Amino acid sequence: MQYSLTLAATLLASACSVAASSARAESFRNGAIEIDTPWSRATPPTQTVGGGFMVITNHGSTTDTLLTGSTTLAAELQIHTVTMTDGVMRMRPLDGGLVIEPGQSVVLQPGGYHLMFIGLGKPLQPGDSFDAVLHFEHAGDIAVRFDVQPAGATSPPQRP
Repeated sequence: MQYSLTLAATLLASACSVAASSARAESFRNGAIEIDTPWSRATPPTQTVGGGFMVITNHGSTTDTLLTGSTTLAAELQIHTVTMTDGVMRMRPLDGGLVIEPGQSVVLQPGGYHLMFIGLGKPLQPGDSFDAVLHFEHAGDIAVRFDVQPAGATSPPQRP
């Protein structure tokens, strides 16, 4: 009897651990558009901007475009691109939205396409999460949850 209680407790603890880990690496989908593992990095107390990263996949047969988004955490959400001019890296808003071709994925990552959260109401802290809504031309609104990683993180949380 003692052995089966110990085994049951171990299995339950393992299941809870896996569930907690998986909750930190989520996918969100509406129609043909899937958003995988939205994440952000922690910000210093005085910083009023933050970045958002993810992978967007278009499982459909027609092009879709990420047009805009919003979050209660920031005054504005912009889609940005990074360009290199004369050895200087510059971020700027992406005019016309981010196009996702059919059957393709677009990676939003540090140093590339990304979201900018402008006018943060509070610093982003490691381990926290926050909600946003992304608006696509055809898929419509997709509610997502960003997990905040430590400052300097270069990739999202890993799935178990």
